[in-house]
Amino acid sequence: MENSKLCDMHRARRRARILLAVVAAAALAGVAALFVYIGYRPVNPQVSVARAALYQLESAGSGNNSSAATVEPYAIAARAQFTLLLHNPSDRVSVHYGGLLAYVTYHGEPAAPPVELPAVVQERGADVSLSLLFGGLGGGGAGAEPVPVSEGTVRALAADCAARRGVLLRVVVLGQVRYKSGLFRTAWRDLFVRCDVTAGVGADAAPAGVPLVEYPKCFVDA
Repeated sequence: MENSKLCDMHRARRRARILLAVVAAAALAGVAALFVYIGYRPVNPQVSVARAALYQLESAGSGNNSSAATVEPYAIAARAQFTLLLHNPSDRVSVHYGGLLAYVTYHGEPAAPPVELPAVVQERGADVSLSLLFGGLGGGGAGAEPVPVSEGTVRALAADCAARRGVLLRVVVLGQVRYKSGLFRTAWRDLFVRCDVTAGVGADAAPAGVPLVEYPKCFVDA
């Protein structure tokens, strides 16, 4: 009887030791996984406006255009160029961008047709520049294609130009992004970049482009 009790005690102690070893191994695995995640977790890229030029931003409705039949009653035409600087803050993970589409708005409405951008691969800790061209090339050539807007936006633009004050333009980049480190890679996830840029505009604006008032950081959600 006593031998049976001793055997039961030994079995219970052995089960306790096994359970303790399993718990300790799981805890160590969890700590190791946490360190790997901290070291290799995806970090949102940082984006800023490195350069910009506003070549044209004007009312282009039927009242301001000779081909009134083909132009919306209220429209604006814009030609602008922005260079965005993409910085990868991680020295362990590369960033892959795809399906990129960019557009620019004034008073919450599109100011020029959207543009598609090529795929981009950004190595660890690297900087990549992204050139966005809206409404045509440079400061010369034909005028920009008019984009329909509301009457309120046309009136706001007229007031900004008359007061020769800076106008707020918003540049948005949409697409997908994924992160890669060795054999580890994430699934594609949605990318949203928003840059608010204040630019000068007025009757005496230089034809080669208007200097920016601010070069802000951009909001990034990836």
